[in-house]
Amino acid sequence: MSEASVTAVEGNPPQVKRGEGVAYVYEILRNEIIELKLAPGSPIDETDLSQRFSMSRTPIREALVRLAAEGLISTLTNRTTIVSNIDFLQLGSFFDALTLMYRVTARLAAGNHSEADVAAIRAHQANFSRAVDERDVLAMIATNRDFHIAVAVAGRNKYYTDLFRRLLDEGRRILRLYYHSYDDNLPRQYVVEHEDMIAALIARDVEESDRLAVAHADQIVRQIRSYISADSRSASSLTL
Repeated sequence: MSEASVTAVEGNPPQVKRGEGVAYVYEILRNEIIELKLAPGSPIDETDLSQRFSMSRTPIREALVRLAAEGLISTLTNRTTIVSNIDFLQLGSFFDALTLMYRVTARLAAGNHSEADVAAIRAHQANFSRAVDERDVLAMIATNRDFHIAVAVAGRNKYYTDLFRRLLDEGRRILRLYYHSYDDNLPRQYVVEHEDMIAALIARDVEESDRLAVAHADQIVRQIRSYISADSRSASSLTL
């Protein structure tokens, strides 16, 4: 099952083959958390999930362990498990780190990529473009991540790749807000930005790759900040 193909359970869950329960529960819950259908701070109860998915608590517990490892759920000091909160106070630091990784990985990929790397990057870009056309937000989040990780891999620095993967995974719910700000109808110009980055990479133009990475990161950061600010003002007006 792919990240984009699994949707939330409605009514009775379908029959799941023996041994596939952990992956099934994990993907359903992960997608609901990323899509913010399970809001930050929402309680997670093993017994309720066991009833919902008609499974024993063992696969439920294993799925929750995977989600915890990705930082999507947290266990409080009183042993209550909740959907992890989004730390908006650290958003500036997150954006700084993300922008830096866009730049570093783009520069290294321009200088170190192979033909096989370019083929992989193009394949992920095709998947991203298709997801944008179909307005499939989970697929957009997944394929955008895969595209940028493929660029990082082309740079030949495992430590940067691992750090970038962690940042992209932690930022999935933030990216969900980005797409939501466009009503999940992402303008094609942002697909073209990826194409421009690929062209600079193929040309081994390190400085142009850097410039495009900065521009790409900046527009994402501006859009998210603008959306969060507008949403906060709207929420405040409702309480007046």
